[in-house]
Amino acid sequence: MQRRRFLSLTTAGAATAVAMPTLSACGSDSSGSDGNVLKVIAADYGDNAENTSQKYWDKLARAFEAKHGGITVDAKVYSWTEVDKKVADMVKDGDSPDIAQIGAYADYAAAGKLYRADQMLSIPTQASFITSIAQAGEVSRVQYGLPFVSSARLLFYNKKLFDNAGISAAPTSWAELKDAARQLKSAGVKIPYGLPLGPEESQAETLMWMLGGGGGYTDSNGSYTIDSTANIETFEWLRDELVGEGLTGPRSPARTNRQDVFDAFTRGEVGMLNGHPTLMQQASGHDIDYATAPLPGRHGKSSSTMGVADWLMAFKANGKRKQIGEFLDFVYQDKNVLDFADQYDLLPVTTSVSATMRHEKEHKKLWRFLDQMDRAQFYPADKTSWATISKMIKEKIGSTVGSGGDPASVLGEIQRAADAMETSKP
Repeated sequence: MQRRRFLSLTTAGAATAVAMPTLSACGSDSSGSDGNVLKVIAADYGDNAENTSQKYWDKLARAFEAKHGGITVDAKVYSWTEVDKKVADMVKDGDSPDIAQIGAYADYAAAGKLYRADQMLSIPTQASFITSIAQAGEVSRVQYGLPFVSSARLLFYNKKLFDNAGISAAPTSWAELKDAARQLKSAGVKIPYGLPLGPEESQAETLMWMLGGGGGYTDSNGSYTIDSTANIETFEWLRDELVGEGLTGPRSPARTNRQDVFDAFTRGEVGMLNGHPTLMQQASGHDIDYATAPLPGRHGKSSSTMGVADWLMAFKANGKRKQIGEFLDFVYQDKNVLDFADQYDLLPVTTSVSATMRHEKEHKKLWRFLDQMDRAQFYPADKTSWATISKMIKEKIGSTVGSGGDPASVLGEIQRAADAMETSKP
């Protein structure tokens, strides 16, 4: 049984949020070498120059500066393939950003490099988070990671390609998925199933397949179970029944990134793939007639889907706690939260904006994703080892499904590394 973080997307979350000390209760600040310039590094959720997240952060920065004289926000956006390394290199070189919006926070928190949430945010902002997501940002029950956006995963499929191949319904099991992929291949579809196990976000595709096979990254006690029998059998099935049968297209999954298959889906070249809400916008923008369905599992619909929360964190190195707090309170205003979620069809992390989406028909296409969050399992982002283990997964997991791939060996290697890091913790 896997450890799950359940997200309650209702206004009840605010009522249970724990009140934290006010900003004035925190210690004194130094101005830092850049005075009142806040250096922000963020990830790009767009797929081209037109919808790059840089535009959002620039607009947000200018709006904030207009209301907070004397504080300048310098925001730079990087792709998901490079943003984590960019922040890590900056920290290593003694040039830490003031705020980073990336995928993992726990290693920085454990190293004493981050401000606590209660050192920065006003009480209303802290209370606005959906409680269970906020708890996912804790290390030893202290919140360092501030949830930025969340999402769940569903199976996307191209309705036109399905119709042309004579497939009447979305697959609900792995056997049905394989049968559908065979039919798509026979109908001339270039990529029957898109399997991105390249370095961009293969830790996500990995978890989705692990969950479908009855496994996962951790057990109910939070211990790593990467090389469990269920996980090994999952990747053996992918190697033999999907990749080995030529059902994932001409390119090696190990060299295929998430955006590669998303782009191919928008060109009408992919029959089906696992996707997050942003893919809806990308597909619609290219006139792809698509539908979504719950993720298939080994013996039927997967009992759990993957949920993701991306994180904001604030570094102490430049001593700008007060300025950071003012900016982050602005970031989490309802309008700004809704603007970003709307722009990329993502799920919000605050109770008020979640309630707005749930009750407005213009957001109806997101309701199915909101429903999935009740049974979503998240990355073990509260583990200080997760950033390193996630990197190993990105580098190695693709090799398990190629010709001659050895899932037991690769997953065992990652498990041993995870165990060693957990054992060596102080």
